[in-house]
Amino acid sequence: MGFVKEFKDFAVKGNAIDLAIATVLGGAFNAIVGSIVDSILMPIVGILTGGVNFNELALKVGDAQLKYGLAIAATVKFIIVALFLFMVIKGLNSIKKKEAAAAPPAPKGPTQEELLTEIRDLLKK
Repeated sequence: MGFVKEFKDFAVKGNAIDLAIATVLGGAFNAIVGSIVDSILMPIVGILTGGVNFNELALKVGDAQLKYGLAIAATVKFIIVALFLFMVIKGLNSIKKKEAAAAPPAPKGPTQEELLTEIRDLLKK
């Protein structure tokens, strides 16, 4: 039963659940970014580059095709996702810094010497 209890403790921990939620949201976000890049950004880039369709860019080598246009589109998607995540993390770090600066410092307790002196005095009595 130890294994089952360990697994249950792991699965119910906040970190595992947060990771699962982040994975699902990341997949959904990736679909949105993919749609925006494929449907809006790459056609605009294609227009700016003289009507180039990046999905059809390929290099023929014998019977094989190296579809480098798809790699360019995937790179654009990656850059957009990375930029978005960078901005989110930067914003979260900024909020954490503000909260840390606004939090009052923890009250200082007695030093070790003061506690030992107090114990000594109590023992003398």
